[in-house]
Amino acid sequence: MPSERAAEFTINHVQVLDREGNVDEELDPDLSEERLLELYRGMKRARRLDERAIALQRRGESGTIAPALGQEAAQVGSAVALAEDDWMVPSFRENAAYLARGTPPHALLWYAMGMEEGAEIPDGQNDLPPSIAVGSQAIHAAGLGWAQAIKGEEHATIGYFGDGATSEGDVYEGMNCAGVYDAHTVFFCQNNQYAISVPREKQTRAETIAQKAIAAGITGVQVDGNDVLGVHRVVEEALEMARKGEPVLVEAMTYRQSMHTTADDPSVYREREEEEGWEERDPIDRFETYLEGRGILDDETREEIEEAIEEELAEAVERAQEGREEIDPAEMFDHVFSELPPELESQRAAFGGEENGE
Repeated sequence: MPSERAAEFTINHVQVLDREGNVDEELDPDLSEERLLELYRGMKRARRLDERAIALQRRGESGTIAPALGQEAAQVGSAVALAEDDWMVPSFRENAAYLARGTPPHALLWYAMGMEEGAEIPDGQNDLPPSIAVGSQAIHAAGLGWAQAIKGEEHATIGYFGDGATSEGDVYEGMNCAGVYDAHTVFFCQNNQYAISVPREKQTRAETIAQKAIAAGITGVQVDGNDVLGVHRVVEEALEMARKGEPVLVEAMTYRQSMHTTADDPSVYREREEEEGWEERDPIDRFETYLEGRGILDDETREEIEEAIEEELAEAVERAQEGREEIDPAEMFDHVFSELPPELESQRAAFGGEENGE
């Protein structure tokens, strides 16, 4: 049987800022000092919000939280690369990206507290509300990107999902659709090494997740997801390609330093030694070293930033707590059906302590 090469491909891995805080000058996105401090402030703010949110959940003041500790560079670096008119399709772990796009922190706490107001997007902000359905984001992002192509817009859409989602058919279908219809879409996979408790090596035999783009005929690229400069550069270039009808899959190699959600115990399925190895690659520590080396960040500036974040988040927590006291949880039954089905009517009555109409 004659044999000849049918196709071949390569996947590039990009890193601008190494673990020691040294920058590759050829790849340096050359951002202004103001922009660099914006990235730093965004990562610090997101981490503290996660820590405050976990504390609230542990005190029984909110529902389940999905922290993004360790993934701040991937989210902030990518979200800041978006233009105001671009669209963002988040999953359920994108608090850092939401903050970078302008969502106030008290709204994110409201969402965790079960208040529907927490899913409201501020006027003029082109973001979808959180979606927990794994992999659905790729389809929504492909649809929005296709609409942008049909309308001839010079905008793009980014869709966030995790490494586990890439085992779902929805993600491939979204990428395939985007490739066929020249959708203005960037698929952004945060490869945090675990699909809840399933490690990356047991999710797929593929050497990289980025190469899953090849089957859909679109570009795939891998970036160090704990390198905020690398993520920003790669996503900015991917968005430019997407705006021209060339969809891209970006795989950001990062690590979920904390639990999958506050209902999870990662010590059951991974070793402390592994966690310590990734903590040495912490995205905020790395960026601090870089900023300090350039004379952009010193102790005084860091303290000012941290004090401002603490003050803002204290006010946000207070506002979230006050808002929670004003709601009636039974309202969740009021806005889905014009006429409530009997089983939900029964649940509503039971929820309000009035089971069987008593």
